[in-house]
Amino acid sequence: MSALGEFLQTRRARVRPEDVGLRPGPDRRVSGLRREEVALLANVSVDYYVRLEQGRAGNPSAAVLSAVADALRMDQAERDHLRSLSCAAPPAVPPKAAVRPQLKAMIEAVDLPAIVVDRLSNVLAWNAGALEVIADFEDPAQRNLATLYFLNPASRDFYADWETVAQDAVALLRRASAEYADDAELAALVNKLRTASPDFERFWASQDVQNRSHCPKILNHPTAGRLTFTLESLQLPDDNQFVITYTPTDTTTRTALEALLVAQSPLAVSKSEIGAQRK
Repeated sequence: MSALGEFLQTRRARVRPEDVGLRPGPDRRVSGLRREEVALLANVSVDYYVRLEQGRAGNPSAAVLSAVADALRMDQAERDHLRSLSCAAPPAVPPKAAVRPQLKAMIEAVDLPAIVVDRLSNVLAWNAGALEVIADFEDPAQRNLATLYFLNPASRDFYADWETVAQDAVALLRRASAEYADDAELAALVNKLRTASPDFERFWASQDVQNRSHCPKILNHPTAGRLTFTLESLQLPDDNQFVITYTPTDTTTRTALEALLVAQSPLAVSKSEIGAQRK
């Protein structure tokens, strides 16, 4: 089955007939809506909708896609994903862009944990706060967030809301898979994670997508304890990159972050060395 068909089937399965003003009727064998019910709600023929799920409908019009999205109660991220899946020819995979020096200087200047990632969740740049709070990105093995979430066992304790964090990461990769269907690097990453992690496979099969620009983030830091942040994700369309910042939401977290940064500052290290020499 086509990627479009798989996506439509999962969206169809989650909508109950009574949710859209239809009577369930007896002897119902499918979860969610039947194909003929979606066709009725979208005002298209049953044959056309069947061909749409099978990937044989050619290039569906924007009006048809909008009607199907309305029938299946899709949110904006899902509508964007539907349009991407419906494209006859996916756009070319954009070339990798280096992090601009000005952008790197900007995140290094802020006193919040901040990173720059690409559409595959590869970490391209980071500041001191990110090193202290999120992960040791100096280690190349830790420079992909999805890999960290699913293949590093410590992540399940580190992220208090691990399941939500992991689902969001999969949803972003699912979205990228439709935008650039011929992306070999993305395909390799997804295949690796599907093979190594049953949880990733389960979330991937759900076909969920999202485009969340902010969310709460609760971390169980090994030395600083529980830290609560608001994550903000700012997209840089020209570079196909995202700037992600972690803003403390309470005084306890703010104080702990300041202590972590002070402990790793060059001045603190210098004083520590001086003290050691005096001893």
